[in-house]
Amino acid sequence: MTRPLVVILMGSRSDLEHAQAVIRALEELGLDWELRVASAHKVPDHLLELLRGYEADPRPKVYITIAGRSNALSGMVDGQVLAPVIACPPISEAFGGADIFSSLRMPGGIAPAVVLDPAGAALLAAKILGLCDAAIRERVAALQARGRQRLLADDAEIRALRPAAQGT
Repeated sequence: MTRPLVVILMGSRSDLEHAQAVIRALEELGLDWELRVASAHKVPDHLLELLRGYEADPRPKVYITIAGRSNALSGMVDGQVLAPVIACPPISEAFGGADIFSSLRMPGGIAPAVVLDPAGAALLAAKILGLCDAAIRERVAALQARGRQRLLADDAEIRALRPAAQGT
C-alpha cells in the first residue's frame, strides 16, 4: 500500500517555527510529510505548479497550510485540490488575533478546516488519513489512550492531595 502524505505549505519562511510544531506532531504519529514555501500572493504560479505535482501523485494526502495575516494560501489550495485542506495559521500578536478572520471567512465552495493548534492540525490530518490506513488509525487510538491515561493519573494525583474526610 502507498504511504499517505501530509503536504505542509507555508506562505513564507517566517512560518517555519509554526510548521516545525506541526512536523513534530506528525512525526509522533508516524506520518510522512513534505514542507514547501509557496505564497498565494507573491508566487501563485509556483504554488499552482506544486499543487499540480502533488495532485498527480496517487498517494492519499492531506494539505496543511500555514500562512498568517491575509491567508489566501488556504483558500487557493482548497480551490485547486481534491484532498482535504487544514488551515493552521499562526496568530500574530501585532494584530491582536484579528488576522485569524482571513482563515475563518472563505468564499462559497472553498472549505478548508481551521485548526489553530499545530498538534491539533496534525491529529486531524492523521484522523483523515486513518480512514484509509489501519496503522494510522491505531496510532491515533494509542495517542488518544495516552491522553486519557494522563488525565486519569492527574485526577488520582489531585484527589490524593485532599484528604477524603474533607469532603467528596
